[in-house]
Amino acid sequence: WFRQHEYIEKLNMQAILNASAMHDEFVKELLVSYGKIPVLVHEMILVEVWKQKVFPILCQLQDFNPKNTFHLYMVIHHEATIINLLETIMFHKDSCEAADDSVLDLVDYCHRKLTLLASKATRAPHDEHNLTEKAVVSSIEELQMQSAALEFEISLKAASVLRYITDHTESISVISRMLCTHNMPCVLVQLIDCCPWSRCREGEVEKYINGRWQKIPVEDRLKMTKIDGQVWISLYNLLLKEDCQRKYDFNSFNKNQLLKLRGFLTEVLIDQLPNLVELQRYLAHLAVTDPAPPKKELILEQIPEMWNHIVRENSGKWKATAKYQVKETFNPSESDLRLQAQRLAQTYNLDVMESLLPEKPKCGSCGKEAAKRCSRCQGEWYCHR
Repeated sequence: WFRQHEYIEKLNMQAILNASAMHDEFVKELLVSYGKIPVLVHEMILVEVWKQKVFPILCQLQDFNPKNTFHLYMVIHHEATIINLLETIMFHKDSCEAADDSVLDLVDYCHRKLTLLASKATRAPHDEHNLTEKAVVSSIEELQMQSAALEFEISLKAASVLRYITDHTESISVISRMLCTHNMPCVLVQLIDCCPWSRCREGEVEKYINGRWQKIPVEDRLKMTKIDGQVWISLYNLLLKEDCQRKYDFNSFNKNQLLKLRGFLTEVLIDQLPNLVELQRYLAHLAVTDPAPPKKELILEQIPEMWNHIVRENSGKWKATAKYQVKETFNPSESDLRLQAQRLAQTYNLDVMESLLPEKPKCGSCGKEAAKRCSRCQGEWYCHR
């Protein structure tokens, strides 16, 4: 399993490199041609179930006090790696088509993540000094904090994946799942309303961009972030596509929720995403009309299976699974740990990691863009000697 994690991590990094450099996206092509996207979705949901059902039991076991939580963190991080890979490849229509029936499971997954994010159950990661306020933090408590921080990042990625599904899907079952079963437009309205990726601290506006909180200067506070754009485009697709309008029930509650968006559709926002002018017009029309209710049609609806199948197969076995994993999986010998560390050092090659960074390294002395790295510490950069 850990070797498979390494392979997926390498595929993820290569896919990001290809996409950012606009090269041939061979990772996406291979995943599509070999039919591996449903496997990735299943693997991701499996880790999600493990985090909900098994991980809390592990944390409560009295006799579990691992010297090293390295393997545990790898399992927790596995979900983030897969959603990151899916975010990169689902941008393309053929990936969405190759996902086949697993798109339904992916829609359910995104709904779970975004509902928790909108309800503030998934909180943004705190700054480092807040985490270390407690004098002594046990390794398990630290792991729980890391898991919570990752959960926020995963939820933001889920918003992007949902946007790509709304872009490409033509399946009646998927559209019905998003609109009728989960009422996704109302979830997205709530996200725009509460905006969990933006906060105000000590009079400063901060936004969560590229995996960290960044202070936003006054002149840039109305600038749209990537996640804002993804949520608005999802709403645009779900409300303005003809197939979606036929399926959605514009009852009084849904209509009132959607009309909240009119307050957010400012000129500044529409200047940045001009397509939203069509959404603004549509909402103005919706305010003065009552759309006809959707026709009651008898259709055979596909149901997502992965989550229910995993939970059903393992129901009543969660504690036994946790105890088994404590002994067999999360209790590695020193030699196993050393071997794993060597393999991961090769996976997370520094040169590759640098090319994934959204910002160029800065000189430690003058703050300008730097081209050379200290050969001794491998951490500091400089522009000249």
